[in-house]
Amino acid sequence: MADKPHRITFIASTFTAAALEFHRGRMSERGYRMEGRIEPTVFQRISEDGSTSPEFGGEPVFTVTFVKRDE
Repeated sequence: MADKPHRITFIASTFTAAALEFHRGRMSERGYRMEGRIEPTVFQRISEDGSTSPEFGGEPVFTVTFVKRDE
């Protein structure tokens, strides 16, 4: 598993899609656990000059983050 990323975050349009990813993606079998809660999140991009602009049209999306379990 050394070549696997330590953290993976999925962005979904719905809570259900984000929640099902743990099972659909077989994240436990791949050595990951869910970190935190699935929550609606608004993303902003910051440019080099410090200006910000909304991502995803400024609409909230649902995020779920998985982290590699300590083995």
